[in-house]
Amino acid sequence: MVTSKKNKKWVAHVQETSNAMDLPEGIFTHSSKKIAQELKEAVYASSRTKGTKFQSAMSMLNYYINRAGVHLKEEDKQRLEQAKIELRKLFNKE
Repeated sequence: MVTSKKNKKWVAHVQETSNAMDLPEGIFTHSSKKIAQELKEAVYASSRTKGTKFQSAMSMLNYYINRAGVHLKEEDKQRLEQAKIELRKLFNKE
């Protein structure tokens, strides 16, 4: 699948203008526990969130997983899915 310039510009536009919180560089390359912890810290530090803090954090994690799509390696997908579980634990949503 070839990504067009128009598509890349759209993604950049969304990231620059959305009310999504700012995330630390490389956050999704860490362990599942560290991803969850950094998402929680980022959501509490941000004033650019909608809904609950938990919803905002989970939304950013899902956004990353969905944007990576079929290009996401199976091991990375498993780690990110585990990060969802860790995030639920941190927010007492088990």
